[in-house]
Amino acid sequence: MDRFLSEYVNHIKPHFTSIPAATAHEIASAFLAYRFGLYSNVVRECTHAISLIPDGGSGTALKKALAIVRANAQKLNNAHFTADLSITFSENEIPYIPLNLPKDQIEDPGTFELDNALVLIYVVAGITSPEDEEVMAEHHKFIIQLLNGYKKALGIK
Repeated sequence: MDRFLSEYVNHIKPHFTSIPAATAHEIASAFLAYRFGLYSNVVRECTHAISLIPDGGSGTALKKALAIVRANAQKLNNAHFTADLSITFSENEIPYIPLNLPKDQIEDPGTFELDNALVLIYVVAGITSPEDEEVMAEHHKFIIQLLNGYKKALGIK
């Protein structure tokens, strides 16, 4: 799955070259807050990052990823443990997400959307925030484990 992740990074890197360092840091902070279970911080960080990202193309997909993570953090903060399906990626955002599977191969649509959002946020933070590069690298194994759950559906041996 390391190769899959590397190919994904190379695929989306050109789409996220203009993110300012301060915005990239906000994106990284949102991811890290989610990883550490600081859900009220996630809501705040995602909301702030969304306000800094321009609309259109990759920006719209990134804003959607942050909104998905924020919605799930709000539910978790309120002790609701089912994934939030009120926000999903659109057809126009598919080119920017790592996992694109037919609906019949998706066991849990809410978790699938959240996983796509987390990987997108992680990768964007990793490639755009030099300040957070080292701390983001510490979560590489988590992302690989998350992606491993889709290995069979992706046809990867």
